[in-house]
Amino acid sequence: MAARGYFALVLHAHLPFVRHPESENYLEERWLFEAMTETYIPLLEAFQRLRADGVSFRMTLSLTPTLISMLSDSLLQERYVKHMEKLILLAEREIVRTAREPEFHRLAMFYRDKFVGIREAFLKCDGNLIAEFSALAMQGNLEIITSAATHAFLPLMHTKEAMRAQIETGVQVYQDHFHRPPQGIWLPECGYAPGIDKLLRDAGIEYFFTDTHGVTSAEPSPVFGTMSPVLTPAGVAAFARDAECSKQVWSSLEGYPGDFNYREFYRDVGFEIDEESVREFIHPSGIQSDTGIKYYRITGRTDHKEPYNLEWALDSVSKHAEHFLQSRIGQIGYWSNQMGRRPIVIAPFDAELFGHWWYEGPQWIETLFRKMAANQDVVEPTTPSRYLKHYDDFQTCSLGLSSWGRDGYADVWLTGENDWIYPQLHACELEMVSLANAQAKAPAANLTERALNQAARELMLAQSSDFAFIMDNKTVVDYAVRRTKWHVNRFRALAQMVRDDVVDEAWLQSVESLDSLFLNIDYRHYASSTDEASAVDVPNPSTKPACRVLMLSWEFPPMTVGGLSRHVYDLARHLAQSNCEVHVVTTEIGDYPLDEQVQGVHVHRVRVPKPDGEEFVHFAFQLNLAMISRCYRLLETESFDVIHAHDWLVCYAAQELKQLTKLPLVSTVHATEHGRNQGIRTDLQRYIHHLEWTLTYESARVIVCSTYMEEEVRNVFELPRDKVLVVPNGIDPLLIRPPVTQMVSKQRYAQEGEKIVLFVGRMVTEKGVQVLLEAAPKILFRYNNVRFLIAGKGPVLEHLRQRAHDLRLGDRVRFLGFIPDEERNELFRVADVAVFPSLYEPFGIVALEAMAAETPVVVSDVGGLADVVQHGHNGRKAIPGDSASLAAQVLDILTNPEEAERLASVAKKEIARYDWKSIAAETLSVYQTAMKDAASESAVPS
Repeated sequence: MAARGYFALVLHAHLPFVRHPESENYLEERWLFEAMTETYIPLLEAFQRLRADGVSFRMTLSLTPTLISMLSDSLLQERYVKHMEKLILLAEREIVRTAREPEFHRLAMFYRDKFVGIREAFLKCDGNLIAEFSALAMQGNLEIITSAATHAFLPLMHTKEAMRAQIETGVQVYQDHFHRPPQGIWLPECGYAPGIDKLLRDAGIEYFFTDTHGVTSAEPSPVFGTMSPVLTPAGVAAFARDAECSKQVWSSLEGYPGDFNYREFYRDVGFEIDEESVREFIHPSGIQSDTGIKYYRITGRTDHKEPYNLEWALDSVSKHAEHFLQSRIGQIGYWSNQMGRRPIVIAPFDAELFGHWWYEGPQWIETLFRKMAANQDVVEPTTPSRYLKHYDDFQTCSLGLSSWGRDGYADVWLTGENDWIYPQLHACELEMVSLANAQAKAPAANLTERALNQAARELMLAQSSDFAFIMDNKTVVDYAVRRTKWHVNRFRALAQMVRDDVVDEAWLQSVESLDSLFLNIDYRHYASSTDEASAVDVPNPSTKPACRVLMLSWEFPPMTVGGLSRHVYDLARHLAQSNCEVHVVTTEIGDYPLDEQVQGVHVHRVRVPKPDGEEFVHFAFQLNLAMISRCYRLLETESFDVIHAHDWLVCYAAQELKQLTKLPLVSTVHATEHGRNQGIRTDLQRYIHHLEWTLTYESARVIVCSTYMEEEVRNVFELPRDKVLVVPNGIDPLLIRPPVTQMVSKQRYAQEGEKIVLFVGRMVTEKGVQVLLEAAPKILFRYNNVRFLIAGKGPVLEHLRQRAHDLRLGDRVRFLGFIPDEERNELFRVADVAVFPSLYEPFGIVALEAMAAETPVVVSDVGGLADVVQHGHNGRKAIPGDSASLAAQVLDILTNPEEAERLASVAKKEIARYDWKSIAAETLSVYQTAMKDAASESAVPS
């Protein structure tokens, strides 16, 4: 008897290509090892047990080309065996360590046996997991499907050729390993847009998956909703995710994985036993990481956790599998009566949910299929290709853009954190298409063909949706940024070699060894067909930038000493978004490229010996010489409308370039030597002061960030009023506020019940940290339960530590040293008040950052801080240098939480006026005024 309906479980197994033959110390390779240990091998074992017991089951598994490439890589296979041997050794040591703790001891033995079994299963198949999955497919239990080559988010790609190359390469990798064409495809992130269906059809693909709204929002409206696939205009079937299945398994609030009997993911011995005991099992630098040995169950939203109980967990597995099955039986029973045909319920999930995140997930799947086998007269497990053979009258609908990411469209992959990558990727796409078309007319020589194929690999790797996702999710952002830049820069180098017909074979071979995937890749997938040649969007060469800017700054991220770096970065990228062509010439740092594009900004780094104490002025002079030399070369190929110099450190270069090019010079004075030192007293101060005077004298316009600085600069340098313009500094609030889902623990920084008073800034006299230390005893006298956190580094740090000791502040004050942006944001989140007691402050951007994080602020009534904070309205002000005044304002915040909340709420609303888009527009207006004045002067007869 035929079942009343069908159930299709779809697991999407994917990881980005992470392979670093140059070093064994990349933590990111553990992504693969953890997934193999906790997901892929346990799933294989569950499937093999089902087969051995004669249990009938069918399901769909997507294996992405990058994952297939890693699972097939001999180097990663060797490293995985070493990884497992370390885990087994750690588990054996845990058995000894927990000998007097019966519950943990039992679990330690369980993990040792589990790890030994995993290693033996891996060695038994000679490390060839792909062959094991393939065998299950040949036996009819698995339908393995493909995905785009590097999991690129197709709707945000620029050309049909690049999308086709991703799809065709995915099909090719599948055929290379499974020796047959794939029937279906998992579109990366379930990202679909009109037109993709034609590329799928041309690649021989029969079906794909979308999120629920991808089908329910189609035109015309699907008559069977998500209980049946629809056909796209190109004739490819689209299966939609069932919302009810998703909610029962995936929901963080109602899903099965949150059951209190299941294993707690976030408690791992890698973070819980002493560092010395776990040292050889973690990163050599001491970075802690998960080991996979976890002793606790979930037990709710509390730091208190109970020991994990295997029997209880398996009991929950059985109950949840039964509940899920009964839900499907009821769902299918209802829809089969409504539809007049057998419905299909599509349940797609990330494979890594099962085992890695939800440790009991593989057992749940096994249990579900065992229970389903006893109910196949009602619900039968199947695959999409089998279901398509049941009917030949599926409804045709037009689908719009959709994904299964946040809010259902492209939000995750196109945000302020990652949008900078797309102009670079789109330009590379066009270049790759152009190279492929050129070689189609004149067949490439072997070395050139290798270079073109490697260029295709590098472009595809740069397009990986994982890197954009990581940037949005704010996890290992630095790694994602580096990987994107590495692949873009390697692509550009290869493209240039092909253009010049001079391929460096030794360098090419080294790059091939690093990114050794898709051995049969074919760059010809990028060649345009006749009907596509006109479809490629080639930039219009007649589109003229609003302004071409040559910007000079000694700091630019990741080279960051003070606020100047961030200011130049934010200004430059927002100018680029406003149709300005911006070239920033700055200092080299680390292994970052000397020339690259960052969010549309052309960055040119110059090599200079690093500053060392009193030799800083010498460094600045050498920096200017290197900048001048680099700009000379730049001017051979580029033209500019204006020069923009930031502070005295680039004065010589600005002056020289102005005289050479006759272009108007605009300068921004971020602070003055006179203001920092309350006068000019030493020879060094006089030298810097003279450079500042020269820069402002040579400039057509001088930009400052506050009315206080406007007055100071006009008086100190005797400038006319109309030459100095106020353009405020700005922030991006989204970079400050942590994600709402991010849990932040105050206990990491303070004891329970303590209030936190926070300072963030450089350890220099003018920041006034010494005033905060003097105020601390006065605050503690009135309100004892306070912790002072001081974050930053600088020349007076040790003096401040000694002063805290002299004041007997003990552990009430913690000096945190330099902190990354992520930790700064976390500190703002947990602080009760942020204090900025500056003696001199041209602007005070850190106060804006605190306000953006909804932290009440107390500031000195000085400089730019006086512009930002209005006393009693959006913060509190203290008399500069007066510790008693500062203490009184801090106490007013600490003892009046309702007032503190009101001030923070007002401040959050008002920071909108410090928007970088508006600041960039104001700056462009300054440029245009300077350019207009320069044109008028040149038109006057001499």
